[in-house]
Amino acid sequence: MTGCRPRGRLGAKPRGSMNRTEEAYAQHLEVQRRAGAIAAWWWESVKLRLADKTWYTPDFLVQLPDGALELHEVKGYLEDDAAVKLKVVAELYWLFPVYLVRRAGRDGWDVQEVGTG
Repeated sequence: MTGCRPRGRLGAKPRGSMNRTEEAYAQHLEVQRRAGAIAAWWWESVKLRLADKTWYTPDFLVQLPDGALELHEVKGYLEDDAAVKLKVVAELYWLFPVYLVRRAGRDGWDVQEVGTG
């Protein structure tokens, strides 16, 4: 019998919980908050509409000391569909800088702004 088989990622996080990379980045953001580099951060706190039945929930909403808000998306590996979605978010919600965050070594982070061009 042939047919559709559900697809998913092995080891995907259950809804409502951070994966290990997100947990590590949350710890990094908390250090930044305590040092005064950022004012606050929230995990999966907003849901942005991209199109009919298409939504995006950024991993982190980060508030800077001046009150400006940024969207931070933490990825271990960036698949093509996620890259396209991030560009759409950056274009539609241009008021909020969108950043792709990846691990850089054991304790470092590579944070790159997602452009629309």
